[in-house]
Amino acid sequence: MNIIIMLLLISFLILVHELGHFLSARALGIKVDKFGFGLPFGPTLFKGKIKDTEILVHALLLGGYVAFPDDDTDTAKEKNPQDLFKNKPIWKRTIVVSAGVIANVICALLLVIFTASVWHKLPAGKYDITVAKITAPKSASVHFSGLKPGDKIYKINGSEIFQPFQINKFAQESKTHDGLTTPEIYSDRLSLLQKENAGIKDVQKNIEKGKKIVLIPVKDEEPVKLSKAALMGIEKVKQDSLKLNKKQIALRDKIQGKKEFVSDGETSLSDIAVALSDTRKPIYFTVLRDKKPFDLKPIYSDNKGIIGIQQNLNEVLLSAKTPSEILKSSFEYTYRITDLTILGLEKLFTGQIPMKELHGIVAITKVGGDMIQQSGLFNGLLLTAIISINLAVMNLLPIPALDGGHLLFLLAEKIKGKPLDEELIAKISNFFFLLLIVLMLLIVFNDIFALITKKI
Repeated sequence: MNIIIMLLLISFLILVHELGHFLSARALGIKVDKFGFGLPFGPTLFKGKIKDTEILVHALLLGGYVAFPDDDTDTAKEKNPQDLFKNKPIWKRTIVVSAGVIANVICALLLVIFTASVWHKLPAGKYDITVAKITAPKSASVHFSGLKPGDKIYKINGSEIFQPFQINKFAQESKTHDGLTTPEIYSDRLSLLQKENAGIKDVQKNIEKGKKIVLIPVKDEEPVKLSKAALMGIEKVKQDSLKLNKKQIALRDKIQGKKEFVSDGETSLSDIAVALSDTRKPIYFTVLRDKKPFDLKPIYSDNKGIIGIQQNLNEVLLSAKTPSEILKSSFEYTYRITDLTILGLEKLFTGQIPMKELHGIVAITKVGGDMIQQSGLFNGLLLTAIISINLAVMNLLPIPALDGGHLLFLLAEKIKGKPLDEELIAKISNFFFLLLIVLMLLIVFNDIFALITKKI
């Protein structure tokens, strides 16, 4: 039942988008031949007429369209030129093309306002995270950092912390002896080793067996820095580029805490430099204690990426009890989800989010249905608002076959001062439409695979 509710909510968003195009066209006196709700495949559930516009409801509800006289290429030439969409002023066509996106944004805001009005609160997208107790062994660094139960975790390595998974992410990315390092650290270690062992000229050549090598003291690696996208879980953290091999890992473990190394005849100075480069990454916590910031001594996670603290979570909610609070909180919530949507798209198009993690209608319906069941209808409505914003932003992309592509053509027509070649526009639009179909199939595959493997 919850999945059906989610499907209906998504169908509603598509209807809102197409209504934006339809109502703006009618308001501007532009003729609309057809308004269809659903995809024109399979049976038609309803067919009627409002003035000179045919209204159709198709069985496959996940879709919609608005058809102008121009769309019927077989009869377009026979129709009144004043009725054709292409012959309308550019400013009118721009409004009609943009209206679907605007409708989705307004719909999202209204859904949020409705939820805030009835629920009297909205998620702020963050938690107050306090330390319940320290669970690490007594020898762990966290016991010597100054951290106390009741401390509110405020920042890690300079980044403000507002979600519990962010603490785990810093811990995981700061594993002790993770088998990775950077060329910069390696180069620094190698340079210091060469100074201590001046007789070795070829750093890549295996050192003769039995020769003693003076080792240098190990030092911490640089603390992990996470981008805004990585902190939100949108972007994967880029790992260090130099990976230790099995031989170097064994060497690292062997020479820990030693001042010299007796060569086995199978190790180069370069191997030793790499082994000494993979150490620890300090984690710098700033906590709030009695509402005042307090910097702790560095904490180190173990080789499994565990710090050893138990957390208490308190979700931060935006108050929405008065009309002014409702509007303020609703705009703040809508702005935040729009910002995250744009950030996610940026990371997708720059290749920082792999295509295999792209999901669509199947996953959204499953997640939305689960959310309604577990968290109630209000959270389902907020998810619907997020999807509505996603539809708006996606449709604004300057890709032919999307609203943003049509706006791009209109801009080109305005700059050129005359209509663009219709045949060329049709070819470009058809090509990108086929690409979108391929992308949709890929997304459906990702969704089904995620369901089978129980990732969603």
